[in-house]
Amino acid sequence: MIDNPRSPRVRAVAKLAKRDARQETGLFLLEGPQAVSEALTYRPELLVELYATPTALERYSDIAKAAAEAGLEVEFVTEVVLDAMADTVTPQGVIAVCRQFPTSLKDILGAEPKLIAILEEVRDPGNAGTIIRAADAAGADAVILSGRSVDLYNPKVVRATTGSLFHLPVAIAPELESVVEKTKAVGLQVIAADIKGADLLAARKKGALAAPTAWLFGNEARGLSDAHYALADWVITVPIYGHAESMNLATAASVCLYESAFAQRS
Repeated sequence: MIDNPRSPRVRAVAKLAKRDARQETGLFLLEGPQAVSEALTYRPELLVELYATPTALERYSDIAKAAAEAGLEVEFVTEVVLDAMADTVTPQGVIAVCRQFPTSLKDILGAEPKLIAILEEVRDPGNAGTIIRAADAAGADAVILSGRSVDLYNPKVVRATTGSLFHLPVAIAPELESVVEKTKAVGLQVIAADIKGADLLAARKKGALAAPTAWLFGNEARGLSDAHYALADWVITVPIYGHAESMNLATAASVCLYESAFAQRS
């Protein structure tokens, strides 16, 4: 059992909360039984190390069984050591180290997707992770992070996906213009979601949401630039009928993705 929170191994795991360490190693931190269970179920080959307190492993016996089936040894640690490794205050007794696994844009578009989400300069890790989770729930084919969006493997992003990171392809692309050009080339329309756009209901009535679609979501504070609006086939807003000043980006994205999911399945 590892019981020294200052040991090199513990420090190496803790460093993965920092982007520099993730870029240098190609690894990332996975915290909590839910996320670890999803990784073991869908992508067990990605797990490099698995740590747990004896109490947690007894509580989550399914993780112990899945780890054994994957040929992955569970390293026991004390509560103090687990806390030193974790980025969150409540890691729930289980932490894993995983290999990063972004999908290429070419592979995503080559699979003839019908619904994808493109995130441009989405900086809040909770928003990014929640949009990935919403895309997964809506049956989207992929998510693409472009521009200066938050690091996909930021621990807060990973936690916010609650395991959806392992369910659908996620690509990292540098330039939005190139992403949109290639997306349109494979037959997807691009719909930008922004407060300046037309009412979502109007697009629904015209049947526009049933076509293969790439939803484009911009920065939480600034939205999309005029140049980015020009890239889209449609600019649409989610109407607010109550007295709320605005809508959280991830909430609006969930509505948009589900609107397309409903229309494509009707």
